[in-house]
Amino acid sequence: MNRRHLLELLGMSAAAVVLPTAGHAAERAPDVTALHDGWTAFVPAGVVTVALEPRLERSDDEWRRALPQGAYDVLFEEDTERPFSSPLNEEKRRGLFVCRACELPLFTSAMKFDSGTGWPSFFTAIPGHLETKTDYKLIWPRTEYHCAKCGGHQGHVFDDGPAPTGQRWCNNGLALSFLPSTT
Repeated sequence: MNRRHLLELLGMSAAAVVLPTAGHAAERAPDVTALHDGWTAFVPAGVVTVALEPRLERSDDEWRRALPQGAYDVLFEEDTERPFSSPLNEEKRRGLFVCRACELPLFTSAMKFDSGTGWPSFFTAIPGHLETKTDYKLIWPRTEYHCAKCGGHQGHVFDDGPAPTGQRWCNNGLALSFLPSTT
């Protein structure tokens, strides 16, 4: 699958997309990339990013009609799904994890790891595709993240993940779709 075919499949023209080049990206030496808000992320060598389109704005009613109730609740009401309820927690194939609302690629399968928490977890994210803010809903501050294209709530990032970043991007499976690699 080439970049143009993937963009067409996702219904995007100049939207951000990430594609590993030939060979498995996880087997290559890491590149460290600076992100907005002072974050630093691991990006597998050979990953290509394309600039984002302007933010996607839709009304709550439009999102409700476009998404199943559980996905809407997580993405736009900042709900949390039950742990161990998402089939994406067990997903092991190569591919992309995209925002369920707008299909913006957020993570590659090379970024995924088994955290044992019951939610799909990643040790980094695709640079520039997620925005963070501080969440005080559980008294102590946590870093919450949202899709940079549609604003949909994805999950929280913690500092208890594996090397090379030490981060755990803990994502609600209902907020993601998986696109398996065809190569």
